[in-house]
Amino acid sequence: MNAGPPPAEPRWPVPPEGGWTSDDLDMLPDLPPHTELIDSSLVFAVPQTVFHSQAVSNLSRWLQSSAPPHLEVVARFTIDIDRWNRPEPDVVVVRADAVESLRQTRFPASSVLLAIEVVSAESVTRDRETKPVKYARAKIPHYWRVENQDGRAVVYVFELEPATGAYTSTGIFRDRMKVSAPFAVDLDLTAIVSLRRTAASE
Repeated sequence: MNAGPPPAEPRWPVPPEGGWTSDDLDMLPDLPPHTELIDSSLVFAVPQTVFHSQAVSNLSRWLQSSAPPHLEVVARFTIDIDRWNRPEPDVVVVRADAVESLRQTRFPASSVLLAIEVVSAESVTRDRETKPVKYARAKIPHYWRVENQDGRAVVYVFELEPATGAYTSTGIFRDRMKVSAPFAVDLDLTAIVSLRRTAASE
């Protein structure tokens, strides 16, 4: 019995000379969902963990319920930093006037007040080193990094220091997070799924 030809190898996009640009994300066919552009290179998303999914959904919901009317909270949406960088924070808080159409695919970095990254195993270096530098360079005032420590969410909070143009740490939060900027929030971080609750439900 003829088994037929072997399956075709996956075909990855071949970058043009000089690398990809931010506009290419909207024009390249068949890109995986949540593809980012970092330093002219395409970065593909990996499958989410339960922790990552719960952190993103909970933070989005909590921030949206607390945000003043002139701000919007959007999950997993790309922002334009420059021609060669169009990252996708897990959660962004933007000025409401940046939402121009339900069909738009990105926000200008100048409209972003807060970028949040939920760290996964493959994104540690990007979220701790690469992206904060780019967000600071784009003058995004606030950056939060969320990490999973033994099934519990820990949030590292940073604010842009105008004299240096770099982020400075303004707090590390476990269990409860209470901050006043970019607007007042009081979050129960224990509501983000823990390994103990996950194990108990299996």
